Amino acid sequence: MSRLLTLALLCWIFSASSDVLALESLEAGAATVDISPKKLPAIRNGGFLQAMADRVDDPLHARALVLKSGDTTVVLCVVDSCMLPTDVCESIKALVAKKPGLKTDHILISSTHTHSAPGAMAMCLGTRKDEAYTAQMIPQVAEAIVKAHAALTPAKAGWAQVDAHAFTNCRRWIRRPDKMITDPFGEVSVRAMMHPGYESPDVVGPSGPTDPQLSLLSLVRADNDEPIAMMANFSMHYFGAGPGFSADYFGELAGLIEKSLGGNSVGLVSQGTSGDLHFMDYSRAKDPELTRSKYAAGLAGIALNARKGIQHRTDLPLAMAEAKLPLSRRLPSKERLAWAAPINAARAGAVPKSKEEVYAEQAEWIHANPETTLVLQALRLGDLAITALPNEVYGITGLKLKGQSPLPVTFNIELANGAEGYIPPPEQHRLGGYTTWPARTAGLEETAEPKIVDAILGLLEFVSGKPRRPLADGESTYRSAILTDQPLAYWPLNDLTGPQPREATGKSSATWEDGVAFGLPGVQRVGGAISAEPEKANPFTTTDFAPG
Repeated sequence: MSRLLTLALLCWIFSASSDVLALESLEAGAATVDISPKKLPAIRNGGFLQAMADRVDDPLHARALVLKSGDTTVVLCVVDSCMLPTDVCESIKALVAKKPGLKTDHILISSTHTHSAPGAMAMCLGTRKDEAYTAQMIPQVAEAIVKAHAALTPAKAGWAQVDAHAFTNCRRWIRRPDKMITDPFGEVSVRAMMHPGYESPDVVGPSGPTDPQLSLLSLVRADNDEPIAMMANFSMHYFGAGPGFSADYFGELAGLIEKSLGGNSVGLVSQGTSGDLHFMDYSRAKDPELTRSKYAAGLAGIALNARKGIQHRTDLPLAMAEAKLPLSRRLPSKERLAWAAPINAARAGAVPKSKEEVYAEQAEWIHANPETTLVLQALRLGDLAITALPNEVYGITGLKLKGQSPLPVTFNIELANGAEGYIPPPEQHRLGGYTTWPARTAGLEETAEPKIVDAILGLLEFVSGKPRRPLADGESTYRSAILTDQPLAYWPLNDLTGPQPREATGKSSATWEDGVAFGLPGVQRVGGAISAEPEKANPFTTTDFAPG
């Protein structure tokens, strides 16, 4: 561990030490506040270039959940926004911290990542911050948290994780060597790119695995089991909406949860590790009948069915810890700055009008902002762990955290407490593509992902009082048969990280070449055909949602 990281971890050891023994009766409160823009038109972000919207297609909300046990109070707040930078999150926390019992390092604020929200972040590719909307939204998010805190009541909590693999897929696919494409800087460097098109002949397969778990945290009143709130966490980027402002499928799913639970319950839908994931299955033809509402209803059906089996308890340890991790950004070379200079000069401060202008402006910004500090968090509630990362996180990174977490159930919330960009694992940088092109939304050092994973696991170790688990191969009939034959060497090839593949017998070693994509599913025979993964049932025709 580096000296810098050691110092960072020491900072939270002292601030969080009083939380670990919190084991008193649980309290919970939840609230919702409408944060739709009042002044229209407003800047809408979510694309490469800045756009404006003059209507609200469906309302945007801030949904807050507050948990309390003894002297420990923690906040989970989910905001219908594309990205909330650290300074905006800090402004919200500063308002909330005026309330007795609420501490800024125990407040988790995350964005859903709807691509149809007003801009709250400057330099979000070609989009500026809408200053008027941001000034409106900050106190409204704080209001949701304060209302949830005021609603605290004796409560019980429970959780579940259920498979929803048919609802998410890897959107980043590896291109054929003869079909590489050009990056915005004029170089033929793109071996992996998102959204290749359905059944494209130019690609060979996805560049990584998915995290298919739909995770649920449920709170009910201790006296009568009346629902207080349910948080769903799922790794899917967004669905997409019309030209107006919209909470996207996140808002629809939250609304369906609230309608089913009834009363004044609150449904929160937090974003999982979906940096390279989306709902489209590019290995198949496009489904012309799949709509956003149908997608949200399918997930709601799975979530509400899983909730029926949740056992709620009140005697659950509650703890939270925070670390601040300094990282560098990937600085542009002299050649890159020379490329950007005339483009920026011709633009003369105007909003970028092309992808080339976006990345020229971003090169200049990164050169002026070479370092940043990430806010990382881990929360423990009984045997449940929740992590918070201020990044757009690949599915494989979520699997690493779940696989090594010292607690048996873990889910991860991305774009929390900031918006520090994509964190591709180091090996994915060799494949290039949009999520690796240096920008405020994708500019951290190539070693950022393993450093973040290590820091988060350190936080989980602290709040749980247990060591992280090693990544293991797992047991299977096939593995047992291979090892029974006493091979000279056996590489299962199921690694999630490098630089060396795990060798099961301990007799040999090897090193990966560049360009390896880890965590890909093995080839399986399905219905007489060869497939990269098991056949996925179509859930949208069999999982209809019915309130109740």
